[in-house]
Amino acid sequence: MEFEFDEDQRLLQRMVRETVARSRSLPEDRLWKEYRELGWLEAPPVELAIVLEELAYAADPTPFLATATWFAPLAGRLPEGSGTGVCDGTGRYVLDADRADEIALLTRDGVTVVKGADVRARRAATFAEALHLAHVDAPGLVAGVPDLTLTGLAISAVGSCRRILDLAVEHVKQRVQFGVPIGSFQAVKHRAADMHVAIERARVLAYFAALTIAEDDPRRGRAAAMAKAAAGECQRVVFAGGLQLFGAMGFTWEHELQVHLKRAKACDLLLGTASVHRRALLS
Repeated sequence: MEFEFDEDQRLLQRMVRETVARSRSLPEDRLWKEYRELGWLEAPPVELAIVLEELAYAADPTPFLATATWFAPLAGRLPEGSGTGVCDGTGRYVLDADRADEIALLTRDGVTVVKGADVRARRAATFAEALHLAHVDAPGLVAGVPDLTLTGLAISAVGSCRRILDLAVEHVKQRVQFGVPIGSFQAVKHRAADMHVAIERARVLAYFAALTIAEDDPRRGRAAAMAKAAAGECQRVVFAGGLQLFGAMGFTWEHELQVHLKRAKACDLLLGTASVHRRALLS
């Protein structure tokens, strides 16, 4: 397997970053339309991971993650509009289920795709107010989480954590105490270094999982679980470090940091925390 982006993948990464930076102030429906027109939903696993990481870095509000990694792997196609999937057997905290045009249900009889309007989906009140999470009532649900679904959450957590680290580094360079930037203090440097190492470890495992899916490697299931576990462990390190380096200001409504902190935490909690997937790897 190749572990470096090729020229086309680097070009895609640069294009996605530029597009997201230029368009992030647009209304959500305009963003969603633009992403669909660009064909990002049709990207193969590694390229899709590149897109997901950059969208997470920008706290994308559209149903892209649910459509590409919750619906498509179950249904075997893209939805008419937006979509999501119920694959953990519980129907609880399903991403974007309250606004999806189509929902793929994994049941005892196989996968059934229904219109979102025909399913009872109640939006759940959570700490991550910007995310759409809902409880879905449907009979006969069974558990069978696709590898791409776990990998999508893992790479999204990495994107959020990257943004947290960048915000923290920018802050410690500007915040002055005792006449010098606090970023010059050794303890602050060590904290930022720990965050960086955790992100890089989780990022490598997430892209390895995407590679195994792209090549239909028999290790894909274990790779996805490893990526989800590493992303969960990463967000704990980055959450604690980012909040400590900012102080209480980082969790105020007015500051961007709290959005990414909550999204990273949500990516860990959805479909099993790091400890759940570590136990699964041992079985």
